[in-house]
Amino acid sequence: MNTQTETLQDRWEALKTANPRMRIRNAAQELKVSEVELLATQINDTVTRLKPEFKEILSEVQTLGKVMGLTRNDEAVHERKGVYLNPDFSSPHAGLFVNPDIDLRIFLSHWKTAFAVTEQAGSITRKSLQFFGKDGEAIHKIYLTPDSVEVAFDELVTKFKSEDQSQHETTEPYSPSAEEKPDNEIDVTGFQAGWESLKDTHDFFMLLRKHGLSRVQALRLAPSEHFAKQIDKDSIVSMLEKAVELQVPIMVFIGNKGNIQIHTGEIQKLMWHENWYNILDPDFNMHLDMSKIDQCWIVRKPTEDGEVTAIEVFNKAGEIIVQFFGKRKPGIPELQSWRDIVAELK
Repeated sequence: MNTQTETLQDRWEALKTANPRMRIRNAAQELKVSEVELLATQINDTVTRLKPEFKEILSEVQTLGKVMGLTRNDEAVHERKGVYLNPDFSSPHAGLFVNPDIDLRIFLSHWKTAFAVTEQAGSITRKSLQFFGKDGEAIHKIYLTPDSVEVAFDELVTKFKSEDQSQHETTEPYSPSAEEKPDNEIDVTGFQAGWESLKDTHDFFMLLRKHGLSRVQALRLAPSEHFAKQIDKDSIVSMLEKAVELQVPIMVFIGNKGNIQIHTGEIQKLMWHENWYNILDPDFNMHLDMSKIDQCWIVRKPTEDGEVTAIEVFNKAGEIIVQFFGKRKPGIPELQSWRDIVAELK
């Protein structure tokens, strides 16, 4: 064990003693290191490094039975319980799990390392698979639940255990986003015409790329307020409360560079905790840091199935924190009840 690791390990132990409930992500921020560097100090104790065979590992997660998948960014957390059925890695662009419970869009080019973790929280033992990007930040975590098959977890760890169990971990930052072009360098007329003639919501990304627009800039330059309207961030609370009251099924998308996790269905229990607004249902939890929201927009896009209405939430860097939709599938028009809720937001 090198001195640097010893020092980091000691600093973390001291921090845990002072703050026994502090999560590793917050501890890493406090110690000014990445989460993966901190986790690696526990290799050969509570952590096992796995081979970076992500497709193969994910394709076997279904053997664990019902687990909890967690995907987050700096401002929001998405936790969904279910079974990892129907893995699809046939596309070079994105891996998929498309199921009522576990619904993921996976961008494996951003995945770098994998670990099995056994944590002790009082009398409770928590086992998980954890995946990280090149910057050392967590992309996705899969936690066992009381309904999981623990022996299958142990078999998976044995099968994919790496020969490299060193505690050394290197990271590199992502390149900063390109500077936003001035509005007067954008073909606004062409962009607006492209928006109005969209046939599929997924084509919006390519439209932005074609015209060199950032997403927030695109919303600002939308064809009209009907297509993009900025609203107060408190409207998120109003929308979720109304969805609970009327039992309107919604979709909640939360992601990072390497993964987007989606919940579809009705929601039941809403609760504030300090600056976090939460959905706390048996199989789905969302935690949203309202203090870190910079902009919130209603966004409408035409498709072959009629308009699709989203609420898009951004941080100060112009990155998407969370997106909300009404429940929908290709070929089926958007719920009118969802449109009615959104129409009331200001």
